Amino acid sequence: MRKPFIAGNWKMFKNIKEAKEFSEKFLKLYVPSDVQVAICAPYTQLSTLVESFKGTAIKVGAQNMHYEESGAFTGEISANMLKEIGVDYCIIGHSERRQYFAETDETVNKKLKKAFEYNILPILCVGEKLEERDAGKEFDVVKAQVIKALDRIPEASIEKLTIAYEPVWAIGTGRNATPEQANEMCGFIRSVIAELYSQETADKVIIQYGGSVKPSNITELMNMYEIDGALVGGASLNPTDFIEIVNF
Repeated sequence: MRKPFIAGNWKMFKNIKEAKEFSEKFLKLYVPSDVQVAICAPYTQLSTLVESFKGTAIKVGAQNMHYEESGAFTGEISANMLKEIGVDYCIIGHSERRQYFAETDETVNKKLKKAFEYNILPILCVGEKLEERDAGKEFDVVKAQVIKALDRIPEASIEKLTIAYEPVWAIGTGRNATPEQANEMCGFIRSVIAELYSQETADKVIIQYGGSVKPSNITELMNMYEIDGALVGGASLNPTDFIEIVNF
């Protein structure tokens, strides 16, 4: 039985003081439930959040990591560095990483393998651009992303994977896929996992929707059968908004 999973992606927002203020306010509002919760924050705030949420069910995630153990990779952070400070999750392959920082399906695959090696739970992002959807290629694009990302990753690891379907045209635009569109794609992604591995494994994979998720649309999205949670951008920066989403 899949448990709902709501993850916040703070992107490049907040400093340490603001992160601490958020955690204090959020913890006053938070009531433990079957809903899994994580905050994926900039590197500088991770230790603060790990400490703030210690002893609670709230998890902490990074927004990126390198696939090498160490080396001359100026500005990068490795999986073992994240594990050392107690990070639970890592977003991998977000469309902004693909668009602005030359992330490819191949680097996504390498990062997934490294995350699993260190028992960091990856949130794999996939999704099509507007022109790809308008051309009727959205299923081909997303299927190719999933297949390439999971190349030579064993079935035992897949059960610990979260996939976030984020149509690129709905990220930070105020425009979101209809619940029916999101549900259809999430179901399609599950069918791809079943083809690659097995239906039993596919049924264990949490598949989120991301793209302009907010308190006003979360309930409708979560009422869809194939949608197991949400990767939340802007609305996760405000503790009141985020708790409304968590308590959908």
